[in-house]
Amino acid sequence: MSKVAMCIRGMPSARLGRHRLWWRSPRLLSALLSAGLSAMVAAPSPAPAATSPCPVPARLGDGWETIGAAEVRIDADALCKLLHTVAGGPDNLHSLLVARGGHIVAELYRKGRDRSARDFFFREVSFGPGDPHDMRSISKSVVGLLFGIVRQDGRLPALSTPVVDLYSGYPTLAAEPARRSITIEHLLTMSNGLEWHETAATYGAVSNDETRLFWDWSPIKFVLSRPVVAPSGQRFNYNGGNTAVIADLLERATGTSLAHLARTRLFEPLGITDAEWIGDLWGRPMAYAGLRLKPRDLLRIGQMVLDHGRWQGRQIVPAEWVKESIRPHVATDRGAGTGYGYFWWTGAIDWQGKTLPWSAAVGNGGQRLFLVPALDLVVVMTAGAYNDTGIVAKEGDLLKQVVAAVQS
Repeated sequence: MSKVAMCIRGMPSARLGRHRLWWRSPRLLSALLSAGLSAMVAAPSPAPAATSPCPVPARLGDGWETIGAAEVRIDADALCKLLHTVAGGPDNLHSLLVARGGHIVAELYRKGRDRSARDFFFREVSFGPGDPHDMRSISKSVVGLLFGIVRQDGRLPALSTPVVDLYSGYPTLAAEPARRSITIEHLLTMSNGLEWHETAATYGAVSNDETRLFWDWSPIKFVLSRPVVAPSGQRFNYNGGNTAVIADLLERATGTSLAHLARTRLFEPLGITDAEWIGDLWGRPMAYAGLRLKPRDLLRIGQMVLDHGRWQGRQIVPAEWVKESIRPHVATDRGAGTGYGYFWWTGAIDWQGKTLPWSAAVGNGGQRLFLVPALDLVVVMTAGAYNDTGIVAKEGDLLKQVVAAVQS
């Protein structure tokens, strides 16, 4: 039977194993991927959970204050009903957290099938507040925040800088006018105009270009040498390679690793002490998909962004960078009205006859961080539905139900 924890104190938890898989040969890696990675999208199998009351989330001494939903004008009965539906439902959802007004008002964890980005096989995990979860492409949004922090130090080139000018080791790339037109800002907005195939459900494990980033000795060269298929800045094309290049620029500018930079400039100021950045075949942090965080810590990042880069009175990310990151810079191919900022998604949602903007960090498998600034609302979801496109609509509907429960 599923274990449901609506922030129950002292709940036992099981972590994903921390063993690391290493492959000596890219050819062997490719064969393993071809044989096994597509088969890893297993059907979820959480059993329905027993109905129980919806208490105020526990205070765990982690910097979060908790409060009853009704105290921040959320329909407590509607929200509790939603929690029960998620707890007993068939989807492989692992957590749902809601914060309003800087307080956690709802928190649910459940048992489900999961696998880390470093693992081939699924396992059953009884998730609780103390268990880190893969963030997958939410990692990209965090890299975007780090770029804003380092940019404020004056150690990064202007956003209008041609990217190939920053890599003198690849002189043939700079000779192409179309390639020289690609700027840092085009990387941040996923509009560099380079050919890139990333959707695993469409391209599979081996032909997915993001997989190449995992084992390639020179991933930056691989990204920047892709064929130019569109004028830069005119067409959105989701590309984890852009994040790999941005992370490389951060490491070169600061002289430190991405993991160390994230820990010292973002996580520690936020009070996050248990973050992990999974490495690729060569041990380099996977900037585009390797971050693991506790759901409460992801909620903390969301609250900080909602508060214009501040956390508990401290400015961590420049407010202007946050503003630019979560506003749409380019339209996407992911549905009407969906846009993209600087590694953050944007859209709109209906509430009491009004259309309100939202911003989000999104990761494969159902990892979600939604912000609805007009409602002072932050919502986190984690799941194990990797490469299952159906989870998008299901979690979108969950967000609609949370928003509908907010009272005027």
